[in-house]
Amino acid sequence: MKKIAILYQAGPAPTMEGVTKPMKQGGYSDSGADLAFALSKSEKMVVTPINTPRENVDLDWVFPDTEDGINSALDQKVEILWLNTVLYADHPIQKFKNKGLEIIGQDAEMVEIYDNKWTTNQLLSKNNIPIPEAFIIHKDTTNLSKIPFSFPLILKPIRGRGSQGVTFIEGEKELKSGLENLFESKLFGTSVYAESYLSGNEITVTIMPPGSYNLNGKKQLLKKHWCLPPVLRYNHQNGIAPYSGNVAVIHNSKVLSAKERKESNIQKVLSQCAQAASILKVKAPIRIDCRANQAGAYYLFDLNLKPNMTGNIRIGRKDQNSLSALAASAMGWSYTDLIMNIFDQKWSF
Repeated sequence: MKKIAILYQAGPAPTMEGVTKPMKQGGYSDSGADLAFALSKSEKMVVTPINTPRENVDLDWVFPDTEDGINSALDQKVEILWLNTVLYADHPIQKFKNKGLEIIGQDAEMVEIYDNKWTTNQLLSKNNIPIPEAFIIHKDTTNLSKIPFSFPLILKPIRGRGSQGVTFIEGEKELKSGLENLFESKLFGTSVYAESYLSGNEITVTIMPPGSYNLNGKKQLLKKHWCLPPVLRYNHQNGIAPYSGNVAVIHNSKVLSAKERKESNIQKVLSQCAQAASILKVKAPIRIDCRANQAGAYYLFDLNLKPNMTGNIRIGRKDQNSLSALAASAMGWSYTDLIMNIFDQKWSF
């Protein structure tokens, strides 16, 4: 049996063309520990930095995504790496392409391109996938009166993470102060993304890559990208779903019922989400947040190449199921079932 290790983000990603992606506190070591714990309970050969990891200590379970950290895992004969981290073209993992490793996660060069919301949404729009109207505002922009569409609107980081830094803007005064707050924080770089506000329901969709999955008690080969049941988001704060680090998603999210999932607008947006994943050729699960206009037509407004993968599997983690784990539960999958199905989609460098 091959050995596996989980990587977490040990340091911030580089700034790219003036745009910065803020680092999550702990670098996803919490979800990494959940992954490792779930795999260990499924009798996978999980390698950890210490011989006897403590269930409630995140860093006991995961290796830093540095060159030294990866080498430390490989010194223990690891052959599979789960990239539970933020990737970019020059990420240290790129130095190990000739080591015969298997990977769970995305291709680093692809992530650098499509972690940019503007680049991704323009590509989706060219492929007739509906996205909200959007434009870029630079720090040195002096004339804010000539915005190309009406208020209200949403400001967000170009390389964002969840709803961190996302701001609802009602008018020109709020736009000015919102931009000042984002730029003065120096968390997101010198440009931000602005898009039209959609007032309808918000759902989030987890899209899985093609592969062999355990469905209804038997292995099935799915040749195209496909979607887990969509999750409805509610109890928004000022028009925006709160950051999961502040409000656990189990307190403001629920899976749509089987009847609701059959509605034509839901079926249409699920097809568009799967198409988006196919266009980007993603090799691991992604999550796309979608929101409806007043007429109920959904738009894809945020594509997340590294969806949160926390689970309620360890001590003190009862409320930490991620949106993807919630979606999986509607298929009869436990958190461990979800992780094992993702594990089965590993690919070779």
